[in-house]
Amino acid sequence: MAGRIALHVLLAESRRMCKTIVTLKIDTRLLRKIKSLVARQGISFSALTTALFEEKLNKKLEYEQAKRRAVARMREGLDLGFQPVSSRDELHER
Repeated sequence: MAGRIALHVLLAESRRMCKTIVTLKIDTRLLRKIKSLVARQGISFSALTTALFEEKLNKKLEYEQAKRRAVARMREGLDLGFQPVSSRDELHER
């Protein structure tokens, strides 16, 4: 089992540039892979984690909005043009 380390990360809010220190517990092997990725991409660990959190949050918000729209459409219903028949005989006419 790989060791675990605590990693302090600075995350920046793009609108106000307010920075908050966040502590993450990440598996050592995963951290090595992340460091390799950010080095190849030429970005910081903070930039990567911020982008991933924003992407995850945006997808969740988009899903919730789509779900609300779908539920509203289902509640409204669709007019399928159904006309009830006046008698059983009319239903079975061919």
